[in-house]
Amino acid sequence: MKLAAIGECMLELSTSDQALYTLGFGGDTLNTAIYLARNGGDVDYVTALGDDAFSTQMIGHWENEGVGTALVMRKPNSLPGLYMIQTDHSGERSFSYWRQQAPAKTLLEDWPDILKELQDYDYIYLSGITLSLYSDTAREELWRFLTQYRHHGGKVVFDINYRPASWPEHDKALHVFEQMIQLTDVALPSFDDEKLLYGSHTIEQCLARYIAAGAMEIVIKDGSNGCLLYSNGQSTHITVPLKITPLDTTAAGDSFNGAYLAARLQQATPIDAVKSGQSCAALVIQHRGAIIPRHLMPTKTSANSSTR
Repeated sequence: MKLAAIGECMLELSTSDQALYTLGFGGDTLNTAIYLARNGGDVDYVTALGDDAFSTQMIGHWENEGVGTALVMRKPNSLPGLYMIQTDHSGERSFSYWRQQAPAKTLLEDWPDILKELQDYDYIYLSGITLSLYSDTAREELWRFLTQYRHHGGKVVFDINYRPASWPEHDKALHVFEQMIQLTDVALPSFDDEKLLYGSHTIEQCLARYIAAGAMEIVIKDGSNGCLLYSNGQSTHITVPLKITPLDTTAAGDSFNGAYLAARLQQATPIDAVKSGQSCAALVIQHRGAIIPRHLMPTKTSANSSTR
């Protein structure tokens, strides 16, 4: 079982105790792809970068992680986006972005045939941040492709990952997400993002919205409150095994998604996959930055060929 993750990776500046910033890289769907590969899953990343040295270094890192890079496009005379992470005393993070000219924003216009390359994947994974990159025209093309892809048996995985700064108009975000969830088979939202977009409501109401849209497998992540899982027509609340005070919550949801999807691709039950996701996220939030050092993670065997 193989998965393609679509989105954007940027250069990342993160700091420890307000000291000098360290340069790394990250992006929500890329974070998920790396944690998916680290947990033994088969994943290719779909994006566009520049032809600069930073982009080359990023691709090398991804290949070393076992993430396939054959669908990473390179745009001449371009640079990737950049973001800076700041964390407060509780470990909650905020972001500043420099990404207006990032090549990933025009991926579907610059390489219109790239969607055809995704037809043979078992799963396609994308997020609300992915959707925020694209123009209305590009999103309409994406809707058409995903409709056809699902008709031929492909499964679409979606995490809302709503960031208001990426959507100047709240109503526009609502409209786009309503279209997207109609094309979603597996939903992995965070309840905080749902409340940010839809206002105050219960987690059960959130679940009902995805069920009504047609999603067959749903995991609503609710931080230290655990997860609400819906699968095979049944809903189950799964608590976290141990509540942890986070150092940095960057990529908490992304790492959960990666480990969850890796487990499901390897035929684990949804409940066991949730537990795998919780374990991975608990580890990640105890360290700074989106991608923690690989040696800190339990040893897994990746099924992926890094340049397929």
